[in-house]
Amino acid sequence: MQCFSIAEIGINHNGQLDIARQLIDVAKEAGCDAVKFQKRTIDVVYSQELLDSPRKSPWGSTQRDQKEGLEFGQDEYEKIDQYCRKEGIEWFASAWDLESQKFLRQFDLAYNKIASAMIVYEDLLREVASEGKYTFISTGMTRNGQIDRAVQIFREADCPFELMHCVSTYPMTDEDANLNCIQKLRELYNCNVGYSGHEVGLVVSFGAAALGITSLERHITLSRAMYGSDQAASVEPSGLRMLIGGVRKIQEALGDGHIGIIDKEISVSEKLRAHIPAHANGLLWQ
Repeated sequence: MQCFSIAEIGINHNGQLDIARQLIDVAKEAGCDAVKFQKRTIDVVYSQELLDSPRKSPWGSTQRDQKEGLEFGQDEYEKIDQYCRKEGIEWFASAWDLESQKFLRQFDLAYNKIASAMIVYEDLLREVASEGKYTFISTGMTRNGQIDRAVQIFREADCPFELMHCVSTYPMTDEDANLNCIQKLRELYNCNVGYSGHEVGLVVSFGAAALGITSLERHITLSRAMYGSDQAASVEPSGLRMLIGGVRKIQEALGDGHIGIIDKEISVSEKLRAHIPAHANGLLWQ
């Protein structure tokens, strides 16, 4: 099973449709299977007090200015939908509230995503699961019981899903990766498990690929120097190409685990073992 690669654009488009298109192009060129965005209803997700508080940004001097500046609406998502369909790449988004999930439904997307922050929001989980679409569920900032409940909701709704091991720090340090959770999640929940990474660099993601993940999600950016809280934990275009190529090679190299001589080894074994007497050749016992 090929690892499903997701290029997380999130809010790294900085509210500019042209940057979003460039990032879609980067993901397509690198060989990603999908791009992902984030959708929020600002007045639902954030309190009035927070929105009125000061925050300097390219869009103004308040938190509301910054968050509204980063949020795409109907017109932008219609254009994104058209562009992705034209370019032949899937897109979807993680909704942070019920209204946003209902908004996304109009685009008839193939996938859903539960962000780590939302895995404890049971009303949203039920709303997403009711759609019956394959859903990626990130497990950052969660305890076993919270994952148990999310899995229960999706299984009761007969909605296909996979978990994604995730550590929700931006950027994540390598020593916090705890990649052994990937196998543990498989054992506990008997489901496919992917990896959503926020580290700097590619090595940890390669390590996750070597553990047989079924999906890989990384934030992408045109430049880590751009404005935005997620940029430092993102992969630039050249790195994304290396990442996707490397993951594909790792998956090919994993093989099926069967122990035995492969056809390409037979002539080599005959040559290198020619001096061994027939009665002493361990091959006779195979």
